[in-house]
Amino acid sequence: MTHDELIVSKIEDKIRQCRDGFYVTATGLLDSHEQALAKQVMMHSADVRTFLWGGYEGAERRMLVCVPAEIPMTDEEAYEGLLEVLRVKKPAISRELTHRDYLGSMLGLGIDRSVTGDILVRDDGADIIIVPEIADFLLEEYIQVGRTHVSREVHPLSELIMPEVRTQIIKDTVPSARLDSIIASAFKLSRSKAAEAIRGGIVSVDHIECLKPDARVEEGAILVLRGKGKALLKEIGGESKKGRTWVIIEKYI
Repeated sequence: MTHDELIVSKIEDKIRQCRDGFYVTATGLLDSHEQALAKQVMMHSADVRTFLWGGYEGAERRMLVCVPAEIPMTDEEAYEGLLEVLRVKKPAISRELTHRDYLGSMLGLGIDRSVTGDILVRDDGADIIIVPEIADFLLEEYIQVGRTHVSREVHPLSELIMPEVRTQIIKDTVPSARLDSIIASAFKLSRSKAAEAIRGGIVSVDHIECLKPDARVEEGAILVLRGKGKALLKEIGGESKKGRTWVIIEKYI
């Protein structure tokens, strides 16, 4: 069984458990490729209500939540208690810690990525979205990030601290609103490099992997190029005198 087949099997099991057991179920936290697989399965599960949730609007890593169609339950009620926040604080005099530092130290403890969500880094530390089952382990064992000793606290999801968002506005013209053209403009790549990244599975649109360089991108789409960052396609305008399409992109920095 391939990795993709295993993921699909686990997703189908959660939907089946929800349908047969008549209770809410959820997968682990999925990356953009796994969410794309989940979307395919979701299209064939009309008897179970499904949605993706990662702890806050715009989360990149999300779990598939399954609710029996007959239960009158809001999304908020369905995902209550599924996720918590590990708040990590570093000493004021320590070096700057990055997303890579926090993630690497966590994976170094042998933790599977499916039990951790987004890592929201601030100047004084980070909020890490986790499943409740690993909270006690992390409080006990997650004592260092790199070589920096850190303090840890577990908080309910309602106390998640969102870091300050800094953005850069890019006004550009592109041949068309194809994904490869928009990615090239947002991340200062050639179209061939952008297309290569898309086909390589490291580009997501609205947090779902997209493998088609010629896919049309709509206004409001969130674009992620793994390792390079995130951008929002704010506006698609008219044509320039040379027949190119005006776009306004907001890039997160």
